[in-house]
Amino acid sequence: MILYGLKTCDTCRKALKSLPGAEFVDVRADGMPAEVLETALAQFGAALVNTRSTTWRELSEAERTRAPLDLLRAHPTLMKRPLVVDGDGQMHLGWTAETRAALGAA
Repeated sequence: MILYGLKTCDTCRKALKSLPGAEFVDVRADGMPAEVLETALAQFGAALVNTRSTTWRELSEAERTRAPLDLLRAHPTLMKRPLVVDGDGQMHLGWTAETRAALGAA
């Protein structure tokens, strides 16, 4: 299981604590694999872009109109977090009760 997020994100830290066997990838430091990003965008669409983030608020109106894939490649911190890819390749976005139940986390 791989958890994509930010090491400074409280929600990501909660998720990682609840999933002790998960590998953590800091998208700011390590980037996001293109194939994972494309698959996540295909599955979650615009919901993958966190429009409530500080990074989003700092973007110009022109930048905000760019395609989500281009935005996320340029600014990986715009991704809603965490993105969890389980052992079966299924993806879960955010640390909601639904995600916790699907992953068997407390």
